Amino acid sequence: MTELPAAFPDDWRDAALHPTRALGPPAASGTIKAAPADFIVEEQLGFEPDGGSAHVLLRVEKTAANTLAVGRALARHAGVRAADVGFAGLKDRQAVATQWFSVPVSRIDPGWKGLQGAGFTVLEAHPHSRKLRRGALAGNRFRIRIGQVAGAVEDVEARLAAAAVRGVPNYFGSQRFGAGGSNLARVARWLETGRLPDARDDRSFTLSAARSLVFNTVLDTRVQDGSWDRLLTGEIVNLDGSRSVFLADGSDGLEDRLAQGDLHPTGPLPGRGGMAPAAAAAQLETEALESFASLVEALITAGVDAERRALRVVPRELEWAWQDGDLRMSFLLPRGAFATAVLREVLDAAAVVGGPAERDGV
Repeated sequence: MTELPAAFPDDWRDAALHPTRALGPPAASGTIKAAPADFIVEEQLGFEPDGGSAHVLLRVEKTAANTLAVGRALARHAGVRAADVGFAGLKDRQAVATQWFSVPVSRIDPGWKGLQGAGFTVLEAHPHSRKLRRGALAGNRFRIRIGQVAGAVEDVEARLAAAAVRGVPNYFGSQRFGAGGSNLARVARWLETGRLPDARDDRSFTLSAARSLVFNTVLDTRVQDGSWDRLLTGEIVNLDGSRSVFLADGSDGLEDRLAQGDLHPTGPLPGRGGMAPAAAAAQLETEALESFASLVEALITAGVDAERRALRVVPRELEWAWQDGDLRMSFLLPRGAFATAVLREVLDAAAVVGGPAERDGV
């Protein structure tokens, strides 16, 4: 019999699944994902296939399908190992998602374009030299229908206008933590036993959930004190749309760049090495993570490299319209940001159909 995972603390649940909203409780509600076509996401690759001969880069549309399952199906079709198939990130199951996969060239000629499988169709195939790595994309474009909207429409409009200018807290969405927080339970079991799961995917989900929990905790603290979208002394800042970070030195112009959405304050994705904040920013993080010392140490021991993540995300090209009582939204987010982080600041939107989501914005 498989041992059930450990329970996890209530404060983990709050930070992971119910973090503080920057604009307070919404005055309207609605439903999402009543059908896959209500949640459309399209990866923005950010580079062109290079014409190399080692791999094939595939643009795939999947509907109500699991990214990992599609990857395995592509591997079987090409006669290669599933581990050799690359993709930039997981996408929601209950959605229509267009994403890219790479498959090594093999002796089999799969005839990729137009290939169909369970819930997916290959739209394009291009020669490419390298395996597609996680996070190797510029961002994701979303088109979302929110149905059965009830409540104060003027509140929804005001929140959308604020999000377009000020941005929203860049929380990891509940998808990262598994159905009902199942990945948090894996983290708790890891701390309890000192053993990570043996299966590669389970191990990855556990480490990812642990780092995301730490980040969300710091961000939640800064949303509560109002500092999530301003610079503290000793802040490490992120250049919008990139992985570039640097220590803010109080130079003139940084506040203006922050206001324009060019820079963002950051929070920790803990692990080995990496940059650390100073002064007030360091003190805030230390206090927020006082109870996470053992988890941070476990991540260091596991060999995970420390990173920084923007505390704020500004949805670009944000547009919305009302149609027969439904709210239709479209916007562009950088890699790693979650559409649900935008939606939860606008209104309470509950998914009504489908299995657990994987991820909505890698």
